[in-house]
Amino acid sequence: MFNIALPDLHPQRLAVKLTAQGERSVRSGHPWIFSNSISKLNKEGKAGDLAIIFGSRSNDVIGVGLYDPSSPIRIKMLHTGGPITVNSTFFSERISAAYAIRIPLLKTKTNSYRLLFGENDGFPGLIADVYNKVLVVKLYSEIWLPYLKDIFPSLIRTAEVDCLVLRLNRKLESAELQGLNEGMVIHGELDQENVEFKEYGVRFSANVIKGHKTGYFLDHRHNRKRVGELAKGKDVLDVFSYAGGFSVHALQGGATSVTSVDISKQALEAAKLNAGLNTFKGTHHTMAGDAFDILDKMISEGKKFDLVVIDPPSFAKSANEITKAEKKYAQLARLGAFLVDRNGILVLASCSSRVTAESFFEINKRILDDTSRKYRVMEKTFHDLDHPVSFPEGAYLKTAYYQFK
Repeated sequence: MFNIALPDLHPQRLAVKLTAQGERSVRSGHPWIFSNSISKLNKEGKAGDLAIIFGSRSNDVIGVGLYDPSSPIRIKMLHTGGPITVNSTFFSERISAAYAIRIPLLKTKTNSYRLLFGENDGFPGLIADVYNKVLVVKLYSEIWLPYLKDIFPSLIRTAEVDCLVLRLNRKLESAELQGLNEGMVIHGELDQENVEFKEYGVRFSANVIKGHKTGYFLDHRHNRKRVGELAKGKDVLDVFSYAGGFSVHALQGGATSVTSVDISKQALEAAKLNAGLNTFKGTHHTMAGDAFDILDKMISEGKKFDLVVIDPPSFAKSANEITKAEKKYAQLARLGAFLVDRNGILVLASCSSRVTAESFFEINKRILDDTSRKYRVMEKTFHDLDHPVSFPEGAYLKTAYYQFK
C-alpha cells in the first residue's frame, strides 16, 4: 500500500501526575499540558510515548495524551476521561467523525477540504488536507511517528484518494524521522506537483510539494465565495493575494478588473496560473512589492476601488508581537478605507490567533470611525466548517465586511 516502510516504533506507557492547575485543564478538555504542570513522571519519556494521566485524589485515569519532550507543551491530549486503547480503531473512529462534519461541504462543487484540523479534530500537531484525489499530511511533531501506520490507511480509505504526500514543518525537516522526508510521496503516484481542485466550482491548483503549508490556504474558502458574490461589475483590489484565491473568485463573480498585490513574484505567478484555469471577462493585474508601500502609492495617486480585500499573513506568532501586530492591523484598516470608493466595500481579515476577534474588530472600528466616513458593518465571519474550533487557542480566523457611503 505504501511506497516506503513506515516507522515501526513501539511507544511506552508513562504514568503522569499533574499539578492542580494541570489537572483542571485536563478535566476541562483542553488539549495542551505544559511542562510546568507535570508534578510526577514515573520514567523518562520519548516522543510519542503514551502519557496516562491519573487523578490526584482518586488515582483514576482522567486522560491519555502523547508525550513530547522537545516542546514546552509536554503532553498533547488525545482523550479526556477513563482508560482507552489507542490503536487503529481509535484513530479510524476519530477520522470518520471528522469526515462526517465535512460532508455538507463536498456537496457544493468542492473537492478540496481540511480533513483533520490538528487539536480541533483530536490530532494535535497533525494536519490533513485533501486536494481532489491527493491527500497531503503535514506533521508538526515527532509524536505521530509511531502511529502513522495506523492513521494513514484510514485517511486514504476515508478520503478516497489515490495519493498521499507527506509535508514536514521546518523543525522536523532537519530531524531523523525514520527515513521520512519533506515532500515524500508515501502512497500512490503524483504525476505533477500542481494538483488541480475545485472550490465552489471555481478551479485552482495547489503545489503539494513546495507550496506553503500543504500547498494552499483552504480556511478562507467561504470568504472567497462571498467576495465572488459581491464582485460583479466592480474594480477589485486583493492585497496579500498569495495564489489569488480572492482574486480568482472575484473574476469568476464578474469583476470588471482585479489587481492582485503580493510581495512574492512566485505567488503572483501562481495567481495568474489559477486565474487561467477559469473563464472570465474581467482584466487581471498583478503588482509585486511591499503591500504597505504599494497602498501608500495608490493613495497618493488617487486610486479608488469598489471592493478592497486585505488578508495579511499572521503578524503575531508570539505574545511579544501582539502590540506590533495590532498597529499593523490599524494601519491596514486606515489604508484600506482611503482606497475604497463611494458605496464600496472593505474586507479586513486576520489570521493571528494571538490577536482576538474582539480586539481585531475593535481596532477596525476605532480606525474606521476616525476616517469621518459613514459606513456599516455588513457581516462578520469566522472559521469554515472544515476548520472547527474546539478550544480557545484553536480560533484564529476572523473577517469583517464594511460598506462605505
